[in-house]
Amino acid sequence: MKIIKFFAVIVLMLMTVSITNAQAGRSRLQHKRISHAVRNGELTRHETKQLTRQQRNIRMEKREARADGIVTPGERREIRQDTRRANRTIAIKKHNRRNRN
Repeated sequence: MKIIKFFAVIVLMLMTVSITNAQAGRSRLQHKRISHAVRNGELTRHETKQLTRQQRNIRMEKREARADGIVTPGERREIRQDTRRANRTIAIKKHNRRNRN
């Protein structure tokens, strides 16, 4: 019985780590999209500040969720929603025909 509980805990930990890594990959991709848009002049300074602040808030939210050692499904869902919202915001701000130049 103890062995089954031990393996269940191990599997649960691995699932949490893999989900966290997937979220980190998405954040890295969003950061690249923002950097590319800044280089191309697709974002104004104000838009860049907004997007950077949004990314910082998501990172802080992830850090707070991991602080107690367990990322609950509710926390995971909220982080995923915020990440998707940030993704849409990046797309909208990149294509709103405002140029930095």
